[in-house]
Amino acid sequence: MKIVALVLVLLMSAGSALAQREQGKKLEPRQQRQMKEEERQRMRQDMREVYRERQQRPERPQQMSPEQREKLRRDIEETNRDLRKK
Repeated sequence: MKIVALVLVLLMSAGSALAQREQGKKLEPRQQRQMKEEERQRMRQDMREVYRERQQRPERPQQMSPEQREKLRRDIEETNRDLRKK
């Protein structure tokens, strides 16, 4: 019984492996890699837009100094205390 199950599993896995292999042969490698001129142009335009947007974006805020972080922490704690009192 185990042998029959093993043979069945091997046949099923071999069938799916062969199906994948056949699918890859349908297109020549050159056809898979080449882009049409219109696609290249569209990709260039998209990349230009991304770079423009990146330049227009404001810079990331600078890291806070330890004094600023401590002041912010105290302010938040004070605000939380005030909210709890109400």
